[in-house]
Amino acid sequence: MKIAYLVNHYPKVSHTFIRREILALEKQGQDVLRVAVRGWDDPAPDAQDQAEKARTHYLLRGGAAALGTALVREALRAPGRFLGALGLALRMGRRADRPWPLHLVYLAEACVALRLMRDAGVTHVHAHFGTNSTEVAMLLHALGGPGYSFTVHGPEEFDKPEFLHLGEKIRRARFVVAITSFCRSQLFRWVERAHWAKVQVVHCGLEPGFHAGADAPPSGRRLVAVGRLAEQKGHLLLIEAAALLARERPDFELVLAGDGELRAAIEARIAELGLQRVVRITGWIGSDQVRAELMAARALVLASFAEGLPVVAMEAMALGRPVVSTSIAGIPELIVPGTHGWLVPAGDAPALAEAMRECLDCDDARLRQMAEAARTRVLARHDVDTEASRLLRLFSEYAHA
Repeated sequence: MKIAYLVNHYPKVSHTFIRREILALEKQGQDVLRVAVRGWDDPAPDAQDQAEKARTHYLLRGGAAALGTALVREALRAPGRFLGALGLALRMGRRADRPWPLHLVYLAEACVALRLMRDAGVTHVHAHFGTNSTEVAMLLHALGGPGYSFTVHGPEEFDKPEFLHLGEKIRRARFVVAITSFCRSQLFRWVERAHWAKVQVVHCGLEPGFHAGADAPPSGRRLVAVGRLAEQKGHLLLIEAAALLARERPDFELVLAGDGELRAAIEARIAELGLQRVVRITGWIGSDQVRAELMAARALVLASFAEGLPVVAMEAMALGRPVVSTSIAGIPELIVPGTHGWLVPAGDAPALAEAMRECLDCDDARLRQMAEAARTRVLARHDVDTEASRLLRLFSEYAHA
């Protein structure tokens, strides 16, 4: 069995869970071909990501000429299959989140991938995210390539399932992975019950080395929020909560570890509220630096409006850090309020500020108790080797379906 992983953008700072999964599969003896649409020219602050770039095949690296050549080659080689795949690509472009010409580009990417898969002897393709990478995998199969599966994380797939034609992707897949039970329930909404059995839950995992040497939360007053500075992560609301907290407790520190399209707006709001001494933005950082920021903090804070299950919550808990989070999507499946941290309604800045205050005021003994409970829970549910074994069983069961 030869597996290919097909990802839109790989490696990527915010997608270390994919790298962990691939490496865990290889640790168990599974050969994995890495294929990505883009990402070869990105900076890679993490040494492991640099190594992964060298091992990854990129579908767009050859430019428009390579795409056009691949299209013509497949049209001449198997015209019947090509016309079927072309019809599918055009149908995917109707009422879609992206204009129909892009779906022809996805078809061309699938043509490039097809030769690569055949030369490598790939028997199954696994994509991450139910967006364009899964569409390429589906078109690749329509061209006569191997069958496919894909992992859905959310929240993007849940925001626009009809425009992503999520149901069609599920119907044609050999199986589908949901990272939480909540995620699975959202997939059930968009496909007939006859397909429910092939939607399986496999959690994202953490490798043992990540949480080795973790110690008790420090006694300081630092909180950290890790994630892309994007609308769904709720950073602007977090700044409002920080302003409310600062009126009562101006001596705390909030670190925003990450970068993104909302950075300028967030920095402007920080200045408007006079929080420059309280809030610090790190910019993009590698996984080692993320670990260091979590270790230096009393707790992780997530103000998210939409999620699947944030990997950083798992990482924080594995390092013995309680989590202050909004109670959305798959988060309550992992975090029990009062035991592993605090959960608050999404969009409620006063409630978030109060939870942050309770965390900062929590005595060290109670916080250590929560930290140990959080660590025990996440290691039991999110061990990368255990989850990779589950995925391998699915590959073995469905790879020839």
